[in-house]
Amino acid sequence: MGRKNRTVELDRDNEIAPGLIAKTKKRLVVARGSSHPALAADVAQSLGTELVPTEYRTFASGEMLTRFQVSIRGCDLFLIQSFGPPVNEWLMETLIMLDAAKRASAKRITVVAPYYPYSRQDKKGRGREPISARLVADLLKTAGADRVMSVDLHAAQIQGFFDGPVDHLFAKPVLLEYFQRTLSADDRAQLTVVSPDTGRVRVADTWSDSLGAPLAIIHKRRDPNVANQVTVNEIVGDVSGRVCLLVDDMIDTGGTIVKAAEALKANGATRVIVAATHAIFSDPAAERLQSPAIDEVVVTDTVPIPDAKRFPSLTILPIAPLLARAIHEVFEDGSVTSMFDGAA
Repeated sequence: MGRKNRTVELDRDNEIAPGLIAKTKKRLVVARGSSHPALAADVAQSLGTELVPTEYRTFASGEMLTRFQVSIRGCDLFLIQSFGPPVNEWLMETLIMLDAAKRASAKRITVVAPYYPYSRQDKKGRGREPISARLVADLLKTAGADRVMSVDLHAAQIQGFFDGPVDHLFAKPVLLEYFQRTLSADDRAQLTVVSPDTGRVRVADTWSDSLGAPLAIIHKRRDPNVANQVTVNEIVGDVSGRVCLLVDDMIDTGGTIVKAAEALKANGATRVIVAATHAIFSDPAAERLQSPAIDEVVVTDTVPIPDAKRFPSLTILPIAPLLARAIHEVFEDGSVTSMFDGAA
C-alpha cells in the first residue's frame, strides 16, 4: 500500500523572520602561555577582563598538553606568550595551544608575542644557514594563528614572513615618557643619543628627533664564527662631556652594550644610560651590566626578569598598557597605527 501524505503544521510563533536573524556578538578572550604569567595578568586587568582558565600539563617524557577549561567557540582569542629563555619550550607550548584553540572553534586567533623568537635569524649571513624567523612564522600560521602582534621586531622585514596581518608595536613611547619625566634640564641640554651599531641608526635617529638631541654612532665588528662577542672600533660623533643615551631593541648577554658604554666613557662621556625594549639577560648579562661604565639600564617587561637578574641600577617599565590598547584596537577593528601617530 502507498504511504499517506502527512501535513506538518509549523509553530509560527517560534519562527525567526527572514532577515531578522541576530548577529553573534563578538567576544574577546585572553589566554596565556606559561612563559610570563604576570604580564598576561596585567594585560587582562588593563582590558577589564580575566584570563581564560587553562590546564597546563607536562608529562614525564617532556611532552606537553594544554586544554581550555571553558568554551572558546566563536571567540576572538588573544594568546599571550613571550619567548624569553627557554625559547624552544615556549614555542612548542604555543603551537600546542594554537592547535587546541583551532580545534575548539575559536573564530580568530592572535598570537601576542611581545618578544618574537629567533628574530635575529632573519636572513642568511652565510651559506647553508636557516632563516629561522621565517620558519617560526610558518609554524605559527600552520598551527592556527590568524594574526601576530609583537613589540620592536629586531628586523622590520619579519612582518612579511607571516602570511596574515602583523601588528608591529613600538616600546619607544613607553621608554620616551620615562626619560622626558626623569631627565633633568641640564641632562637634556647635554644629551646625545647613541646607536650601538650601524644597524640601529634609523631607530636611534627617531629618538634623536624626539628628544632634540644630536646622534652618535658606534662602529663595531663581529666575528661571524664566534657568538656574542663584539669588538668596538670607533665612535662617529662627539660625546665628550655629554650624557649618552644608548638605545637598542634588546640586551642578551650584554657584551655589545658594555663595550659601547666603555668606549663612550673612554671618549669623555659623563654619564651613560642604556634603554632597551627586551631584557633577555642571558648569563652573564646581569653581572656585566653593573659595570661602572653604565649609570642606569632602563628596559620593559616584555620578557620576565627573575629577581636573581635584577640589580640596583635597573629600571623596569610595564609594557602591559601598550599591549592592552593594541588588543583593544584590533578587537574593535580600530587603528593600531594611530597609537604611534602613524609612524614609529
